[in-house]
Amino acid sequence: MNITRNRRFLLVSGKVVVVLLTFYFLYLAIFTAPDTLLSWQAILQSARQSDYTFLLILSALLIPANWGLEAWKWQVLGQKLERISYLRAFRAVMVGLTLGFITPNRLGDYAGRVLELKSKERLEGIGAVFIGRFCQLVATVLVGSLGVLYFALLLYWQEYPGVCLSVFFLLLVLNASMLLLLFNARALVALVAAVRPLRKFTKYLAVMGRYTFGDVNRVLMLSLLRYFVFLLQFVLLLFLFEVRLSPVEYVSGVSTTFFLKSVVPSVSLLSDLGMRELSAMYVFSLLGQERLQVLSASLSLWLLNIVVPSAVGLFFVLRLKLGRRGGSA
Repeated sequence: MNITRNRRFLLVSGKVVVVLLTFYFLYLAIFTAPDTLLSWQAILQSARQSDYTFLLILSALLIPANWGLEAWKWQVLGQKLERISYLRAFRAVMVGLTLGFITPNRLGDYAGRVLELKSKERLEGIGAVFIGRFCQLVATVLVGSLGVLYFALLLYWQEYPGVCLSVFFLLLVLNASMLLLLFNARALVALVAAVRPLRKFTKYLAVMGRYTFGDVNRVLMLSLLRYFVFLLQFVLLLFLFEVRLSPVEYVSGVSTTFFLKSVVPSVSLLSDLGMRELSAMYVFSLLGQERLQVLSASLSLWLLNIVVPSAVGLFFVLRLKLGRRGGSA
């Protein structure tokens, strides 16, 4: 009886902490930093004056598609651990998103999804989350490599063709290596085990060996589809804030921005806020675009895809229950 009470107390306390931290970081992100607050004001003013305000609405309508595809991925991955419905998969993704919002490098995403599992082997869900995130990284690198190559050719081909060829071969090796690791789970686990701080987690990655080529390929295709959803969102927002480019420049700029954000190490308590913005401003400056317009589009993308869903995820956090077994809700 005391154990049950203690578990309930810890669960309620944990929910309260998550809610308070989420609102605290939302407040920090939107209201306390002077530059950020000025950016929000510029965003609102620019959006109100634009003739393309409907693009903001269209971008917002793509939010369910973005996280709905992520839930589909988690449903596919979670089936190797237990029977999981799409609704439960979506709930797990939203809980993970909220917990990830308040933790460095979105580590809370692992905890959120694992907590939603019911089986005794729920900690093996860490491996399932890992391979899902790795698939998304591979999708980002695959498409982003084309963007990086575009800029290499644009900036260096005439004077430094050797640099372009070097970039091409480096990207080729990078993509081939990541695909080989993705479709060879044992090698991926061995790579994780080679990093001493991560070695103790290898026992939770055993589930990765259960995924067939077809399973991984399916998750990768969903990752690519999801990638193009938020690429489209970014392009729509850039157009909204008067960034005018050719279709090739839009796609190359956005894909390179996502590439840099993914491969450059960063530790952020606000779901990569900062790295994406710096990457975007640098990349689009190479195309002659103004800093404020690009910053407005990038912050709007973060607001739509991270802040709003994280706030919605609080509802699922408050409904979270622990210690469930069996069933597929």
